[in-house]
Amino acid sequence: MTEEGSASRRTVLQAAALALPLAAVRGTAANSAPAVGLIGCGGRGGSLAAALLEATDARLVAMCDLFGEQIARAKERIGIQSPKEYEDLNELLASDVDAVIIATPPFVHADHFEAAVKAGKHIYIEKPAAVTVEDCKRIMRAADSADREVNITMGYQRRYAKTYKKAKQVHDSGVIGDVRMAHAHFLKTGPSPRVSAERTRPQTHIDKVKRWHIWKDLGGDLIVENNVHCIDVLNWFIGGHPLSAVGRGARTAGRAGDMRDNNNVVYEYEGGVLASLAGSTLGSNSYREVHEQFFGTNGMIETSELHWRHYRGRGDDVLEKAERSTTLDSMEAFVRRIAEGRPENTGVRGVESTLTAILGQMAMDARGEVTWDEMMAG
Repeated sequence: MTEEGSASRRTVLQAAALALPLAAVRGTAANSAPAVGLIGCGGRGGSLAAALLEATDARLVAMCDLFGEQIARAKERIGIQSPKEYEDLNELLASDVDAVIIATPPFVHADHFEAAVKAGKHIYIEKPAAVTVEDCKRIMRAADSADREVNITMGYQRRYAKTYKKAKQVHDSGVIGDVRMAHAHFLKTGPSPRVSAERTRPQTHIDKVKRWHIWKDLGGDLIVENNVHCIDVLNWFIGGHPLSAVGRGARTAGRAGDMRDNNNVVYEYEGGVLASLAGSTLGSNSYREVHEQFFGTNGMIETSELHWRHYRGRGDDVLEKAERSTTLDSMEAFVRRIAEGRPENTGVRGVESTLTAILGQMAMDARGEVTWDEMMAG
């Protein structure tokens, strides 16, 4: 940590100590079920809440959303009737919940994350961290300022999946040798092409929240909002963020908004290692193919939501299928860390993966090479 970062952390912690009781966090007994509040009850929020209840003994005691119908749909989907309902997230954060899940639109993540850190809650925040470099830096500062007894997890759920962890162990053992090249792609079906009045950017906050998913400055473009899962795996296995990126992207399907529907980016990491990323929402008939590959001098490791694979040579290929959803694994790990008093703080690391995606977006916008240092200095 830099001296500036340390000073920033001390300043915020001193201010927080005057205003924030952390007794609720520290008082969570090792054998008690954490009380959790959901902030953002849309599709992803509902999925995370359902996974929380399926994979853990945590109690979902509060739900917050600007739209009551979102809360009602989420409650029906996950089969729960009793949680308290809030429209103002600050009221939920002032309650006695131990932890919060933040599944709001990415363009408001920095505000919501800072508020949750200030309230002293354990935090699970969905990816991407944010959609701008400035907001990413805000989240890094807030994560660094958080009390070290607070668990902060960013929603890169592959980090917690058993298949991914096994693949990483094999990778770290050195059996495939030095990684010389990596590749990832996230190819899937997108919304039906259409031309509508939604090409006009929303102006009010309510309209932005309702339509964030089709606008780059609200959702972060395809590479930031979606492909960032694969990018996080690239950074994880290669061992850090890239030095630079070049790329191209396009909009070809005539959909509403301004999101790209396909992109190709090449990242350069330390040691000249190149990692290529292909993303697309042009697949038809529910097509989906998502995986990452790491090519070493003595073999290849492939990871995906469905399996991990170790290619060692002709006729020597091991493949193991995943037992369950990576979201279940990540929710289980989040709650277990709270219950056992073994917090982790993945805020800075998670932001770096989002920044890697933003770097790729900037390279596509510039139609040329953009370096990490240039991005961070901007």
